[in-house]
Amino acid sequence: MAGGHMKYRQLGRDSAHRQALLRNLVTSLIKDESIHTTWHKAKEAQRLAERLITHAKKNTEASRRRAQGILYIPDEILPKLFTELRERYADRPGGYTRVLRTEPKSRYDQAPSAILELVDGPKDMRFAVTAAAVARDRMLGKSHTDWTRKNIEKVTRYRKDGRGAFEDMVGKVEELNLGGTGEVSREGA
Repeated sequence: MAGGHMKYRQLGRDSAHRQALLRNLVTSLIKDESIHTTWHKAKEAQRLAERLITHAKKNTEASRRRAQGILYIPDEILPKLFTELRERYADRPGGYTRVLRTEPKSRYDQAPSAILELVDGPKDMRFAVTAAAVARDRMLGKSHTDWTRKNIEKVTRYRKDGRGAFEDMVGKVEELNLGGTGEVSREGA
C-alpha cells in the first residue's frame, strides 16, 4: 500500500530480525546514552526506548519483567535504567529521547543518518550546542536570538540544577575558546 498509514516501519526485514535489531539499538542507547544509525532505524528505536523508560518510571515487578524482555543484557542495563534514568526523568512527562539528523554515514549508499540520544544526560548534544552559542554571543557582545532563548529554556527545564549546569557549561566553552589570549580562537568558533 504505497503512501498508506503504517503502524511501524518494516526496515526491509522480517519480524524476528526487525525485533532483534530494535532491541539491540535500544540496549546500546541505554548503555551509551547516544547512538548513530540511519534515520528510519532511529525513529523506530525511539518508540521502543520511550516505552522502556516509561516502564522504568512505573518501577513495578511487571514493568521490570517487560524491560528485561526488551534488553539484551539486562543484568548490566536494568540497574542503570531503574535507578539513574528513572530519577533523571521522574518529573518529565515524556520525550526522553531526541533524534538529530546528520550527514549520511556512508558515502556509498547515502542513507539518511541520525543520532538518537537521551535528553538531559551527559551526552546531550543540544545542551552543548546551546551553551556554545551563548558563549559565542557573550564573547561577541551580541544579544541572544529567539531560537537561542527557546533552546536555553528547553535544555534547562527538566534538568536538575538546570541553570547552574548550563552556566558551568557556558563557562567551560568560554575558557576553551579564549585560550588565554582574550580572543576567540579559530578552532572553537
